[in-house]
Formats: sequence, C-alpha cells, structure tokens
Amino acid sequence: MIGKDEILAAFRFRHACKQMDPEREIPDDEFAAILEAGRLSPSSFGYEPWHFLVIQNPVLREKLKAVAWGAQGTLPTASHFLAILVRKDMRFDQPYVDGYNRSVAKLADEARAGREARFRNFQEHDHRLLADSRYLLDWAGKQTYIALANMLTAAALMGVDSCPVEGFHREKTEALLAEEGLLERETWSLSVMAAFGYRVNPQPAKTRRPMTEVVSWVR
Repeated sequence: MIGKDEILAAFRFRHACKQMDPEREIPDDEFAAILEAGRLSPSSFGYEPWHFLVIQNPVLREKLKAVAWGAQGTLPTASHFLAILVRKDMRFDQPYVDGYNRSVAKLADEARAGREARFRNFQEHDHRLLADSRYLLDWAGKQTYIALANMLTAAALMGVDSCPVEGFHREKTEALLAEEGLLERETWSLSVMAAFGYRVNPQPAKTRRPMTEVVSWVR
C-alpha cells in the first residue's frame, strides 16, 4: 500500500487536462490498470450498471467532435478516449438483475430471493426510484461516476493525465454511437466520457474551498 503523501500528491497532480500530447501513448499495461480500477469499483448493490467503451478509431473521434463540445481539444489528442455507458434496465424485476444474482454473484435460491426483496424495497420505498424512469437512470448513472473517479485517480497515481467530459449533446451522441453499432438504445444510455493522455501545457493552479468550509464534524 502507498502512503497518504503519495495519494495526496496524485490528487494535486490531477486536473482537467484539455489538451494532450498526440505523440505520447499510454502503455498498454497502464491503461489496462486504469480500466481495472473502473471494473473493480463499488456500485449500489454491486450490480455494475456500466460498460466502458474505449474509442480509438480516429474517424469516429472526428465525428464525435460535432456533438461533444467539451472534448474539442482531447478527442484529437488523447491517447485513449473513453465513453462510459449506463444500463437502462436496472429495475428490480428486469432480467439483468436476476441474471447477475445467478451468474455473477452465484447466489443460492434463498439468498437470491432475500437480495431481490431488499433491492425492490430500496427502489420502491427507500429512494422511490420507480416513480419516473428518469429517476432510475439517474441513480444508475451515479454508480458510473464512482468508476470514473477511480479511473481518474488511478491514472493520476501513474502520472497519466485525464479529463472527464460531460460537455456533449446526449441525444445526438447516443444516436451517433447507435449508428456505429456501439450502443443499443433499448438497454444503454451514455453517462459520461473521459480522455486520458499526457499534458502539453503547465497545470493551472488548483483552487478549492478551505477544509473548514467543506467539512463538519459531528461528535
């Protein structure tokens, strides 16, 4: 395990890098580790409602520039460009949930029934996610941001720059990915994107509110 100083140094190193060096590529084993950090990330009930789409095709990246205003500098220059898809079928009674409990979690019948009952209660009563389909999608999307944050931090720990990207037209971007055969719209939506590579410009000064404004202790 690494110490707190190395961890905090990585957080101070990380910034939203808008322009990257197109001549530098992240080594395969390092980017594999970044993806693994995402795969190993926690999610609500452990259901992993995500898919990581690594977009390296330059023609597709050029097409994405027309719908992703927040990635104009990174789409042409990033070593790796990532789209994180989120599942739309995360309702308690959908086949994906039952299949996950059986095939991935490998739960016995009694344990599976108990887990599914808790998940139903969570969605119906605890968080009232079933009142609108958008509530359920937004809840699932929150899980993808946990994976995103872990990938950004893993990259920073290896000296790799990154930039999360929310600046895109969702409908048009999803339509483009669907046309390319990369997104099945009945099951998936686009949650967020991210670029990874190496900076070409100095990092701007990091600005944050002081700790006294962002933390309250309840003793």
